[in-house]
Amino acid sequence: MLIVFPGVFGPKSMIRQRFAVRRLFVLLLGMCALWLATPRAATAQAVSGDFLPPTEAFRVEAYPEGPDRLRVEFLVTSGYYLYRSRLNFTTPQAGVTFGPPQMRAGEIKEDEFFGKQEVYHESFTVTLPVSRPPGGDLVLPLVVGLQGCADAGLCYPPEKRRMNVNLPAGGASVATGAGGGFVSEQDRLATLIKNGSLPLVLATFFGLGLLLAFTPCVLPMVPILSGIIAGQGAEVTTRRAFGLSLTYVLGMAFMNTLAGIAAAAAGAQVQAAFQKPWIIIAFAALFVILAISMFGAFTIQLPSSLQTKLSDVSNRQRAGTYGGVAVMGALSALIVSACVAPPLFAALAVIGQTGDVIRGGSALFAMSIGMGVPLLVIGTSAGRLLPRAGGWMDVVKKFFGVLMLGVAVWMLARLVGDRVALALWAVPAAIAAVLLWRELRPAGLKIFVTRGLAVLAGLWALALLAGAALGGHDPLRPIPQWSGAEHGVTFRRIKTVAELDRVVAESAAAGKPAMLDFYADWCISCKEMERDTFTDPAVRAALANVTLLQADVTANDADDQALLQRFGIFGPPTIAFYGPDGTERARYRVVGFMPAKEFSNVVAQATTR
Repeated sequence: MLIVFPGVFGPKSMIRQRFAVRRLFVLLLGMCALWLATPRAATAQAVSGDFLPPTEAFRVEAYPEGPDRLRVEFLVTSGYYLYRSRLNFTTPQAGVTFGPPQMRAGEIKEDEFFGKQEVYHESFTVTLPVSRPPGGDLVLPLVVGLQGCADAGLCYPPEKRRMNVNLPAGGASVATGAGGGFVSEQDRLATLIKNGSLPLVLATFFGLGLLLAFTPCVLPMVPILSGIIAGQGAEVTTRRAFGLSLTYVLGMAFMNTLAGIAAAAAGAQVQAAFQKPWIIIAFAALFVILAISMFGAFTIQLPSSLQTKLSDVSNRQRAGTYGGVAVMGALSALIVSACVAPPLFAALAVIGQTGDVIRGGSALFAMSIGMGVPLLVIGTSAGRLLPRAGGWMDVVKKFFGVLMLGVAVWMLARLVGDRVALALWAVPAAIAAVLLWRELRPAGLKIFVTRGLAVLAGLWALALLAGAALGGHDPLRPIPQWSGAEHGVTFRRIKTVAELDRVVAESAAAGKPAMLDFYADWCISCKEMERDTFTDPAVRAALANVTLLQADVTANDADDQALLQRFGIFGPPTIAFYGPDGTERARYRVVGFMPAKEFSNVVAQATTR
C-alpha cells in the first residue's frame, strides 16, 4: 500500500517514498519467512542432529494379557526420560473403562520447571486393567498420553499415541481374576464423567455432595459457619447471613475444585500438605482464640483509626468481612474436610488420566456446592432465628464458643494420643455444663430441663476424664469397659514400595490373598473404618485368611508419595486387594468409608481365585 502525504513530499520525494515502502515491504516479507522457517529449522536440526524425534526416543507398544488386561511397554532410549505424572490412558470405546495403571516406581528428579518429579530413564511396563462388557473378541482403540525430555536439555510437548489392541473373548468377571462382575463406585462415577451428558454429571455429583454434607468430614464446618454468623451479634440480618454463608460455601467450593485439579494434574496430595502439625496447631489455636472471644474475654476488632476510615464504607456496604469468610471457607476445604470419597476420587482420576479439566472440574464444583447446601441453609436460618439483641445474644455466642472449642479439639486429636484427646474433649463438655447451669435460667419447668442438661454435660466431662485414665479412645464411648466394643483387626505396617512387593510376594507364595489399607491420622473416614467396619465379626471372619497390610501416609514423605503414585490414588481412605496369585484386584478397590456388611461382601469377592 502506498501512502502519500500531499503538500509534504514533492515528485522526487514520492519516488523515494515508493522505493522505501517497497524495501520495507520486502524486509517484512523476509522477516516473516525467517520467523516461519525458524521452528522448522530448529526442529529439523534437533531431529537430524543431536536429538531424536519423539517417536524414536519413546516407543510405545501394547499387548493383551487376557480378555480384560493390557500390557503397555514403554521403550525409553538412553539419554531420555518420561514423566510419570504425564502418563495417561484413555479409549473412545463406549462401555470400556480402564482401572488404575500399575507400574514400578520411577526415580525422583528435580525438574527445572515442575519441581520434584518421578521419571523413567529406562524402559518399563504398565499393566492396565480393562472393564468391558462380556462378549467376543474386541478391537480396542487405545490412546496413550505421554511427555518426555532429553537429558541434554530438550523437552518435547505432550503428545498422544493411538493404537489398536485385539482383546480375546471374555470380559466382566475375568478382568481382575475374580468372579462376580463387581464394579467399584468410583469406577462407575468415572465412567459417568467421561461418557455421560454434562447435565447428568452435574446433577449426580450435586446429589452426591449433598449426601457427603452429612459425613464427619463436613460436619465440623457447621459450627465454624454458625460461629461466624453468631459473631455478627445483634447486627445480623437474614440477608447478611445469607451473603456470608454463600461466600463461605463458594470459597470452599472454589478451593475444592482448584485443589482437586492441581492434585490430579500434579499427581500429588494438596490437602495432605495442609495436614502438617504446625498448620493444624495454628488453625486450632485460631478457633480457641475465637471461642475465648465469644466467651466475652476480649473483642476482636480492627484498630480504631482504621475503623474510622472504613466506617463510611461499612455503612454503605454491610459486607466488610466477606473476604475473611471466603478465606475461612477455602481453608476449611483444605484443612477441615481432608477426606477422599468415591465421587472425589472419580473426578480426580478423570482429570489425571484424561486431562479433561472441564468435565472433571465441573463435577468437583457441583459436588462442593452440594456439600455446601446444608451449610447455606443453616447459616441463613441463623440470621432469622438468632435473637436480635439482649442477654440472649450473649448466651448464644457463648454456646457457639463451645462449638468452636470442639472443632479445635477435633483437629488436635489428629496429633495427640487417644488419652490426651479424651481429656481435651472434657474441656468443652465442662464449659457447656457451666453455661447451661449458670447462663440459662428460664422460668417454670424449663429450668429443670436446662439443669438436667447441665448435669448430663458435667457427667460426660467426668466420663471423658475417667476414660482418658482407663485407656479409652472414643469420645462417644469414653469408658472402654462399658462400651462393649469388639476388637478390630491387626495390620502389618509397610513403608516402601519394595517392602510392599516383597510382602505381597511372600503372601502369594503361601497361597494367601492380601489387603493394603492406606491410613492417615488426619483421615476421619479411616477412623470410622477402624471403629465401625474392622470391628465387625463378619468382616473379621472374611479377613481371617488374608494378609493385612497398612500404609500410614500421615507424614506424606517421599516413600508415602511413591506408594500413593504406585496405585494412582490421591489419599486415604483407600483399600487395595491382592488375589492369592499376587495380582491386584483393581476393580475391587474401596475408596472412602464402607459399612461392614457391604465391605465383607467385597472382601469375599476380591480375595477368591
